[in-house]
Amino acid sequence: MRNVSSPVRTSPVPSRWLGALALASLILLSGCSAFSRAVREGDASSKERRWAEAEAAYLRALAADPEASEVTVKLRAVRKEWGAEVYQEAGAAHASGDLPSATKLLVRVLELDPEHDGARALLAQTLDARVGVALGLLKEEKLQEARAELDAVLAVAPDHTGARKGVDAVQVAWAKRFFASAETLEKAGKLGNALLAYVRADQERVGATAARERAEAVRLKLRDEVAFLVVAAPVDDQAQAPDVAQRLGAGRLAAFLPTQLPLKVVTEAPPGRVGVKLELALERVLPLKAIEESQRSKRYLAGNRSVPNPKRGQFESKLLETERTLEAVERKQAAVLREYLRAQVELGTLRDAAERCREREKRECREALQECGEEARDAKKPGSLPGECNPERCSGQCTQDEGLMVQKAKATRVLEGAVQLALDKAESQRSEVQRHRDAVFREPITVEEPMYSDFVYDVQLHRLTVTATVTTVMRDLLTPQQVPAPNTQDYAVLHEDVTHKGYDRYGVLADPVQLRNELELRVDAGDKAVADLAKRVKARFDVYRGKRVEDARRGMVRPGAEDVVETAVRALLLTADAPPQDVLQPVARARGLTRPEALLGL
Repeated sequence: MRNVSSPVRTSPVPSRWLGALALASLILLSGCSAFSRAVREGDASSKERRWAEAEAAYLRALAADPEASEVTVKLRAVRKEWGAEVYQEAGAAHASGDLPSATKLLVRVLELDPEHDGARALLAQTLDARVGVALGLLKEEKLQEARAELDAVLAVAPDHTGARKGVDAVQVAWAKRFFASAETLEKAGKLGNALLAYVRADQERVGATAARERAEAVRLKLRDEVAFLVVAAPVDDQAQAPDVAQRLGAGRLAAFLPTQLPLKVVTEAPPGRVGVKLELALERVLPLKAIEESQRSKRYLAGNRSVPNPKRGQFESKLLETERTLEAVERKQAAVLREYLRAQVELGTLRDAAERCREREKRECREALQECGEEARDAKKPGSLPGECNPERCSGQCTQDEGLMVQKAKATRVLEGAVQLALDKAESQRSEVQRHRDAVFREPITVEEPMYSDFVYDVQLHRLTVTATVTTVMRDLLTPQQVPAPNTQDYAVLHEDVTHKGYDRYGVLADPVQLRNELELRVDAGDKAVADLAKRVKARFDVYRGKRVEDARRGMVRPGAEDVVETAVRALLLTADAPPQDVLQPVARARGLTRPEALLGL
């Protein structure tokens, strides 16, 4: 008998695995083909000495396989041979005197072959030669060409000592050139342009010339030229108060004016100058003392008293609320329990009725069986079934009663769960009531609280007021024929202090009067008047310089013109506290200033 073994069934490989394997193989093959193709292209280009194409091909091969060391060796060889050819071109350019081209080529050689000592030495010679060319241009006063040559050297070798020294020499030459131009402009009376040239000379090389000192001198001349003069006449002391009149003098007025602006307080002014003339009259100085009686109260601790404990009241309220909640819960519990008991009684009644029905059904079934047997024995035809043997006489009589009993049993079980839930809720509420009852019993009925009272005592308010009345007449220097209206102002300085007796029993400490001296208040009144006067002078000055700034703004369409610069510099000196940027920046850019604020001496 031969055993026939069933063939072994191999599980089929899922199609998605086969697809993934095929995709991986395709990627691998494509990578290998790209690598091989790039290497072949690189080798072919290298044989034909097309170095740029060979380098690009080898780089593609390394991108496909970065670990290919033989490609790295080939790439290094290509760059070395390429660098040798570029070195030959650089030598030819150097020999012909084309130093910029030689510099670019030598830098390229070192990029291709950093170990090329000949290129490094030739680059040093080329840079030194370019520095020599720059120094020659410097001697010929071709400063821009010399600076461009030196910057090109420093772009290749930032630490080249000769190039750095050459840059310093070019900066000194620029500074001297701008300084000479500034002196020429100053002699020609173009002080605004001269100031810009001095600032530019100092910017090019600090200390190479006396540009900073000359700029300060020219700045002072311009400030004197555009200064807004305030001619302060002697104060007419009609109040016979020299201490207050002294505070209104020219020196005090100058102290209250901003120092960075060309605002000058003088006693006399030449004709044709812009400014105002002040005529001050101190009409009166009136000191006034006053005392006001009033009362204050001081609260002090008079004793303690017993009061109902507010916390106990809160706890009692919570206890009452929980007890009422417990009563409601117990009422619901009693109602649910009554429903449950009623359902139990009805269930017992239905159960008894079902039992009686079952007994009656059994009895009738036995009688039916007995009649069926008798009829079967007396039957005339064998095999026939008499009508008394009907099976329906033994079933189906108690189905309705049993259904009602089952429904009532389900309803009783639901009521039983409701009763259990009501019992749990009532027990939880009883625990809550007991907890609040314990909290009430732990809290005392009364507590002690402090009792305060108010002590009334007399207070005196001492007030000292000094009022200075000053009349001011402000005349325009350019239109002296106009008669302005006098301006009379009262400048009041007030100081007050409270004093009262001391009562140690009630915690009221004695406070003696500490009023300032009348002489101090008179000085403060004079200072207040001169500060207001300085504010009004500043307002007139703002109107004057606003017109000059508008004139300067109209010329910003050509900010480098000499006449525009003259107007703009004067307007900027008038606005030294907040120079308008729409005037300062265009002028600074037109004249090459890197720090425009240096124009104002900042």
